[in-house]
Amino acid sequence: MLYVGLGSNIGQREENLRRALQALGESVGEMKACSKFYETEPQGFRSNNLFLNAAAAIETTLPPETILRLTQTIERTLGRKHKSQGGVYQDRTIDIDLLLYEGLTLHTPELVLPHPGLTSRRFVLKPLADIAPMLIVGGRTVEAWLKLLETSNEESNKTPR
Repeated sequence: MLYVGLGSNIGQREENLRRALQALGESVGEMKACSKFYETEPQGFRSNNLFLNAAAAIETTLPPETILRLTQTIERTLGRKHKSQGGVYQDRTIDIDLLLYEGLTLHTPELVLPHPGLTSRRFVLKPLADIAPMLIVGGRTVEAWLKLLETSNEESNKTPR
């Protein structure tokens, strides 16, 4: 099973996500589950545009490199002009990240699986927990990672006495 994360913060955000999900189902494999859509603040850059984020589970037999090329084609088709590079992020009509391909660990210059930011990003974990709360990533369930992240955020937001 392949798990992907999706986000959009410009244009018709909900429509962008729905079109990306449809294209994934048509080109990558059978859509098995999709999370609710969550509105989130941009992470890693400043923008006045909130994101809509989602996660999906797709049954596929395609190799990850082929899936990456297909997702990049979908992004371009939906109006994404530039990929983020070197940790510099910007507004985007659509972003599709390969989060996890069950049973596969991969580290190439083009693709790292599981996604290196998977366990530290609430905007990824929350939708993923909708569809796969018991999925094991790095020795913990998605649900456990989400609780850990929420607990650490609560602690960091406390006012010192």
